[in-house]
Amino acid sequence: MTPPPLILQAYRQPQRLADWSAADWDLLLRQSVAAYLLAGLLALVEEHGLLARLPDQVREHLEWARTLAERHQQGVRYEVAMITRALAGCELPLILLKGAAYTMAGLPAARGRLYSDVDILVPAASLPDVEAALMMHGWAATHHDAYDQRYYRVWMHELPPMRHVLRNAVIDVHHAILPLTARVRPDPDKLRAAAAPIAGAEGLYTLAPADLVLHSAVHLFYDGEFDHGLRDLVDIHRLLLHFGADPAFWPALTARAAELQLARPLFYALRYCAQLLHTPVPADAVRAAAGAAPGPLLLGLMDFLFHRALLPVHASCNDRWSAPARFCLYLRGNWLRMPPPLLARHLFHKAFLSPKEAKKQRE
Repeated sequence: MTPPPLILQAYRQPQRLADWSAADWDLLLRQSVAAYLLAGLLALVEEHGLLARLPDQVREHLEWARTLAERHQQGVRYEVAMITRALAGCELPLILLKGAAYTMAGLPAARGRLYSDVDILVPAASLPDVEAALMMHGWAATHHDAYDQRYYRVWMHELPPMRHVLRNAVIDVHHAILPLTARVRPDPDKLRAAAAPIAGAEGLYTLAPADLVLHSAVHLFYDGEFDHGLRDLVDIHRLLLHFGADPAFWPALTARAAELQLARPLFYALRYCAQLLHTPVPADAVRAAAGAAPGPLLLGLMDFLFHRALLPVHASCNDRWSAPARFCLYLRGNWLRMPPPLLARHLFHKAFLSPKEAKKQRE
């Protein structure tokens, strides 16, 4: 049987990292870079008190990753402050999502995490005011193609991403966590009602603990892109380790998943965290989540696909089925997010019409 990639072995048995050879570390560092987890690897090493026992060259790489991660953290905190200032007149609780929420709330999932944008959640009725306020403070819409604008504003769960004209920072303004056209529709009002204030950060909120996990699971298992799928799975792993220390968290998590129609993505999240990262999940939670499992044939197919797509895009982690697996899951993600007629139209436009529009704009 082929041993698992080194990056999975690192998360399964971090206490053994100090005994690895230079060749193992060289490959592990490459896999970690491909997975956007190099700074996350540093966090893992430090949490187990192993940094001083590693080879000098390895420590040098990890210290560089520390510098990069610290810059990302500073950038996120600054952007959140600027967003807070921009939206002060909207008189809304500012609910942060994903990485920005982990950072501002000081959660372990923020350690070593890199960021490409800041995500926030606001009521759908407030979108015009929020967008106008952000534009007044230097953010501008991206995706200028008329089709893309309609795609986001009519069917999706967020505005087109906005980029600051001076800082180049990107913000995603969500009004829900799944598109309006998706097969399941978690009620965003319930998410906002349960949001928790961030200590020491007036006006800033995160989703409730169970909702943080569920949103991360939805983002990973309803999306169709897996360039940093393992990074996102590690996010869930760290959230489960942190919140799961409280035994009351697990029944609350499975009950909340059922309430929000998210039992299936939670099932996949718990399954692949346990299988790939050896996340400790209580037997009662496994049994409760198993009620949302697909049938044996479909589950076998999902295992075949996710066991490949969730690995780093690196030659040492991939086989001949890895690229087809990611493509199949890309199609699945779109299928889950759009009804068939809209999906066919969308894929046709992106394949044939969008490239023509882009060429015209370049000319």
